[in-house]
Amino acid sequence: MDHVRSNLAAVRDRIAAAARACGRSSDEVRLIAVSKTFGIDAVRAAYDAGHRDFGENKVQEALQKQEQGNDLDVRWHLIGHLQSNKARRAADAFAAIHSIDSVELLERVDAAAAAAGARPELFLQIDLAGETTKFGAPESAIDDMAQAAARCRAARVVGLMLLPPWSEDAEATRPYFRRLRELRDRVVRSGIDASLLGRLSMGMSHDFEVAIEEGATDVRVGTAIFGRRKPLM
Repeated sequence: MDHVRSNLAAVRDRIAAAARACGRSSDEVRLIAVSKTFGIDAVRAAYDAGHRDFGENKVQEALQKQEQGNDLDVRWHLIGHLQSNKARRAADAFAAIHSIDSVELLERVDAAAAAAGARPELFLQIDLAGETTKFGAPESAIDDMAQAAARCRAARVVGLMLLPPWSEDAEATRPYFRRLRELRDRVVRSGIDASLLGRLSMGMSHDFEVAIEEGATDVRVGTAIFGRRKPLM
């Protein structure tokens, strides 16, 4: 697991350089180490290197790792699609959920959080490309979702999340990152509390530097830290 420590240090350096290049502080950018499909040993290796925020795609896999690593002071992030029937478990299990894609799901998670006495951070996932293979609310839904966010009793909506179309060319994703920032700014100008949309969860291993240049506050990096994932059987 030595490669995890060295890779993590390299990613932190890249974040600092990208932030510095656009006049931002690296303290403004939270790195989420995406540990999906990797075992608890990989999480422990990053933890021992000082990392605390980890991202998982699936509720069940995350719950297993939480049990295996119950001695670790970790902030778990759900970055994959959340089915409404798992809202109750997710609301209490994750410090942050990045994939709220409907008013109904938002209300379910908020109700579950209230019942559990939990205060998870929530990101509204927006689909700006209309990809049928991906989840996310359409851009036209943002106003209704933002208004629902203001009504939350326990969960705290803190920003927007984006999963743009895949491209090896990081510059090809820049327009999507920029559009998400501009969408956030438009909704705030309309009168929505800016604290509900202050964060932007966007950017992965191959394009997080471009995302930072366009305003990302949370980058979700897996491969660049843990290595390439083995195909699931």
